[in-house]
Amino acid sequence: MAEQSITIKIGEKTYPLKVSSPEVEQMMRLAAERINEMLAKYNAKFPESSLADKLAFVALNETASRIAVQNAELKVRETVEAFDKELADYLQKNSK
Repeated sequence: MAEQSITIKIGEKTYPLKVSSPEVEQMMRLAAERINEMLAKYNAKFPESSLADKLAFVALNETASRIAVQNAELKVRETVEAFDKELADYLQKNSK
């Protein structure tokens, strides 16, 4: 598929983007929506702060959330690998 041009709005500024698929477009639009929702919350809490400061907190919050998800995913992967090894050991022991 050829790239498609879209425009998203973050804060009061619009950004032209090129996306490679409808799925990427949807993801970008959802991401912009989430950023704008978080900006609105920071605007309500900290009206005197600059847009740059609020965007920094949005980035910090989103990055911390991503790290938490990655850590949880790693724990799940480790648990699955442990169960897989335990199952393989059990099957090897009981196949004799």
